[in-house]
Amino acid sequence: MERSATTFRIDPTVKAGLTKLSKLTRKSLNQLANDAIKEFVARRTLEVERELEATLDELRAYRRSDPDFERAIEAVVQAEATATHDPAEGRAVEQPGRTETAVLKILND
Repeated sequence: MERSATTFRIDPTVKAGLTKLSKLTRKSLNQLANDAIKEFVARRTLEVERELEATLDELRAYRRSDPDFERAIEAVVQAEATATHDPAEGRAVEQPGRTETAVLKILND
């Protein structure tokens, strides 16, 4: 496998420990660093995947529990589709127009 050089800044205490471990195990600093990073990436990837799955489960449960979810989406779509002009037009809206009012009403119901 082709490898590329990468520069990292390592805390001096961590580097001292890595150097000591390198001498004790007779493995290069490079090999120890690669092994540690590989292990971290594998572990952290699994953790993030589980967190994302939990978030998706929560969102799906919310969607199933909210009887107005589909109605809210339809109301936003209708408000956007029937707006004759966009009051924002690249500027901040100080007083909400028809679309903004409809969206705010849906969100605050």
